[in-house]
Amino acid sequence: MTETRTGSVETAYRILLVEDDEGDALIVEELLEDTGLRFELITRTSLDEARTELTRGPVDCILLDLHLPDISGTKAVTTVRDLAPHTAVIVLTGLSEAQAGTDAMAAGAQDYLVKGKVDADLLRRTVRYAVYRSETERVSAEAQAVRLHAEENARLERGLLPQPILGTSAIAVTTRYLPGAKSALLGGDFLDVVEEDGLLHAVVGDVSGHGPDAAALGVCLRIAWRSLVLGGHRGTELLHLMERLLVAERGSLPLFATCALLTLDQNARTATLHLAGHHGPLLTTSRGTHELRATHGIALGVAPEVGNWQPTVIPLPRSGSLTLYTDGLTEGHNGAAPGRLEVDGLLTLIESLPPADPATFLDRLIEEAQTLNAGRHTDDLAVLRLDWDAP
Repeated sequence: MTETRTGSVETAYRILLVEDDEGDALIVEELLEDTGLRFELITRTSLDEARTELTRGPVDCILLDLHLPDISGTKAVTTVRDLAPHTAVIVLTGLSEAQAGTDAMAAGAQDYLVKGKVDADLLRRTVRYAVYRSETERVSAEAQAVRLHAEENARLERGLLPQPILGTSAIAVTTRYLPGAKSALLGGDFLDVVEEDGLLHAVVGDVSGHGPDAAALGVCLRIAWRSLVLGGHRGTELLHLMERLLVAERGSLPLFATCALLTLDQNARTATLHLAGHHGPLLTTSRGTHELRATHGIALGVAPEVGNWQPTVIPLPRSGSLTLYTDGLTEGHNGAAPGRLEVDGLLTLIESLPPADPATFLDRLIEEAQTLNAGRHTDDLAVLRLDWDAP
C-alpha cells in the first residue's frame, strides 16, 4: 500500500523488472503506464543486481526475463523464488519458447507472458492475479506454520503438564503454567503429582534457559521423575538418577535444572522436602502464609555426582495448603518499588488478596504479580498448590 499526495491510501505495486534488453524493458514500462495500475518500477539487468535490490526491501511482483547475462532458464526462477519466496514472479518468454512458460510455472512462477503478445489489459490482469496468488500462498504457509507450532506445543504440553495420579486422599491439587516467551505455549518449567502407597509426591522444576531445548529437557525430567517415583525411588537416590538423565540428555548444551521434591504424609501430618537449587514452598494456615525453611542442595547438572541433598521433615497443621512455584513468580519487578518482587514481596502480595478458592486465588496472585512486573522481566512460571483439611 502507498499513500497518495492527498493522504488517501490506494493499492500500489512495487515491481522489479529483471531484463537486460533495453528495448524490451522500455516496452514493459510503457505497457505498465497504460494499465492504470499505481506502481513503482525498478529495472535491473542481471540476477546479481536483482539480488542486491531484494536485500534493500520487499517488492510485490518480479517480472523476470529467462535469459540474463548471469543465469537463464528455470534455474533463474528457482533462484529468484529462493531470494523472495513470498513474492509473485511473472516470467517473460520469447515467441519461440513454447514450453518455457509452462516449465517456469512448474519451477514456481505464478504466471508467464510472451513478449510481443502482451497488451495493457493482459498485463494488468496478470500482475494483479499473480500478486493475489502469491499473497494467498504466503498466508497459507503462515497458517501451516502456526498449526505445526501448535501441534508441537500440544505434544510438549502432554509431557510438561500431565494429569496428576491421585488415589483416595482428600488433597486438592491446583496447577498453573505460563511461558515467558510471548510466542511460546510452553517453556522449561515442569511439575507433577503422584500418589503412591498412601503418600502424595510432588515435584516442581525449572530448566535453565528458554525455548524448545529447555522444554524438551523439562519433559524428560518430568517423565523420569514420575517413572522413578512409581518405581519406588525416593529422596537423594531419586535426585541422583534425575541428574544422570539430565547430563545424558543435555549433550553439549550448558543446561541445568533446579527442583523441589515434596512427599506429603497426611496420616503423619508431615512434609518431607528435598531442594536442589530451588527455593522452599509456602505454607498457608489460618494464621497466614510463610516460607518453609529447609536444607538446600546444589542444582541438578551444575556439578554432577557432587550433589548431597538432605531431607527436611516439617510438621503440618490439620488444615492448610502448600504452594510450590518456580522463580518466574518472584523475579519480576515489584511495581514502583526498586528491585524484584522476591519472596518477601510475594508474601505481602498474598496477604493483601481476599480469600478465595485455590484456583481463583492462584489466578489473582499471578495476575497481580504480572501487573507489578509490567512486562519488564519474562520468565516461565509454574505453580503447584496442595490443599488439605483433615477430619
